[in-house]
Amino acid sequence: MTILRFPLLFDGAYGTLYASRTKNPAHQADEAVLNEPDTVRGMHEDYIHAGAQAIKTDTFALPVLLKQDPAKAGQILKQAIRLATEAARNHPDVLIFADLGPVHPGDDAIEIYSQLFSQFLAEGIDCFLVETLSSLDGIAEAARLLKEQSPSSILIVSCAVGADGLCASGLSGREVLGRLNEDPHIDAMGFNCLSGPSHMLRQLQDLPSFDKPLSFMPNAGYPQVNQRRSVYSGTPDYFADRMRAMVHEGASILGGCCGTTPEHIHALSLLLQEIPASSPSAKSRAEMENAPDNQSSSSDSPVPERTDSSDSSQCRYREPDRLDRNLWEGKKSILVELDPPASDNVSRFLEHAARLHAAGCDLLTIADNPIGRPRADSCLLACKVRRELGMDVLPHMTCRDRNLNAIRALLLGLSMEDIHQVLLVTGDPLPEETRNEVRTVFSFNSRTLAAYVRTLEAEGVCRPFHTFGALDLNARNFDVQLRLARQKEEAGIEGFLTQPVFSKRALANLHRARQKLKGQIYGGIMPLVSWKNAMFLKNEISGMDIPDETAALYKDKNRKECEAISLDLCTRIAQAMKEDVDGFYLMTPFQRIPLICALIERIHALNPSPEQFID
Repeated sequence: MTILRFPLLFDGAYGTLYASRTKNPAHQADEAVLNEPDTVRGMHEDYIHAGAQAIKTDTFALPVLLKQDPAKAGQILKQAIRLATEAARNHPDVLIFADLGPVHPGDDAIEIYSQLFSQFLAEGIDCFLVETLSSLDGIAEAARLLKEQSPSSILIVSCAVGADGLCASGLSGREVLGRLNEDPHIDAMGFNCLSGPSHMLRQLQDLPSFDKPLSFMPNAGYPQVNQRRSVYSGTPDYFADRMRAMVHEGASILGGCCGTTPEHIHALSLLLQEIPASSPSAKSRAEMENAPDNQSSSSDSPVPERTDSSDSSQCRYREPDRLDRNLWEGKKSILVELDPPASDNVSRFLEHAARLHAAGCDLLTIADNPIGRPRADSCLLACKVRRELGMDVLPHMTCRDRNLNAIRALLLGLSMEDIHQVLLVTGDPLPEETRNEVRTVFSFNSRTLAAYVRTLEAEGVCRPFHTFGALDLNARNFDVQLRLARQKEEAGIEGFLTQPVFSKRALANLHRARQKLKGQIYGGIMPLVSWKNAMFLKNEISGMDIPDETAALYKDKNRKECEAISLDLCTRIAQAMKEDVDGFYLMTPFQRIPLICALIERIHALNPSPEQFID
């Protein structure tokens, strides 16, 4: 039965320490247990001699490796346990924790963690640290399965939280700990990586009180690049001083992540000797079951008493926009999409926007590098349109070209410019011919981005945004699209702009979406301008479902005839979808502004009773 006493001091980082000692990349540290066992054993021994009371097996990357090469993962697991055990052989009080990092995005976290838990238990290791997580997907179920196998096991779950208090998934650290605190199968929880000790201390100070022991393992400051290597310059004394302050703020478990060395742990060990160990906690399962709700009772809680810090950051009020006012008044809004220019000549774009505004466009939407081809930045252009024309604007924001840091900067800039509407989309892939020069990001999707925006608002960083998402009515398996849309709503999406409607099937899907979704829906309408245009969209652009008979209407017709057909068709589509939408989302083809202005006039004049849709 494992009993933890606090404060409990862990070791530091193995990847960066391995890189500094061998000049090999840090990501090869796990394989070093097979290739360089003496080096790994030596790192364990150095951390123990520095004062670490718990050491981690050198197995951080196993959740990824298990999927790629199960046999090799099993070899590393057994050898890593052997090396840690040999290093701690003459130190019976030192605990050995199985160290597991995050799974690869898209992999089954429940299956992978459960399998690794079982393998470690079979080798006699029943203490686990699952760390550097960006989300909690699968953790609750994996933890439950672990406790069913080994009720007395210890499980610490730690998430990677940046200096802004946010995980890469968009969740705030406070929210993550709140969820972990409610899980009876998790014994302790905390943060590691991404932040230096000062920022992590500040995050701890901003937390409310929790029932479970709190674990904090920051980086040794922030990295600098020296001869193509990341170097952490935070000194051991500074690190130790900040960590001691964390103990006084309620931290029970301490250690280090990237850049922390045995010297950092030794400096902290000396300072912690001044703090008496508390009563046992993170109790064995048998002890915990005797406490109310399977939690430690308040009389012997391992976490020092803390009062909730006052939270002065409140979500500020967002002024209602034109869409809000139209909804209140029962009017159908008209949104028009205008592609940004491919050069810095913006005069024509502004002229077109002004004409659309005068024609009755309620909100101008601006695409973000449509079809993956570079154009003027949608957010900067939106700011210019709002300042110079006074229009409500909806810039698109994709996950393709930017990481969360860049997106955060753009969101703050939009808020400063009083733009509080944004369309969040994952983004089209890049064209094949540009992929050697340009790299996509795609480190998160639109659902994650929506949660991130909501977290910024909750933390008081910016005023609330009116967030929209995309809805593909033309998808062959629309059940999947509905499920994704509901997930987007759970993440904070308030409304949807749909792909253009051309078919009865898309209309039927729109009706289903209206019944199943809570948010606003703006039905997509795109005028076709020629037979060639119709065939290109039908065959080369994803998300388009143009019936053959619709495309055939344009064959052998001149421009004037095509525009007349398009106006008639789009008007009937708008009439058919009217009862299932809160407004209409018009997409401008080839800068045909007069065509869109005429369509806006037609939509304003729609009869209240729906007509038969096109056969």
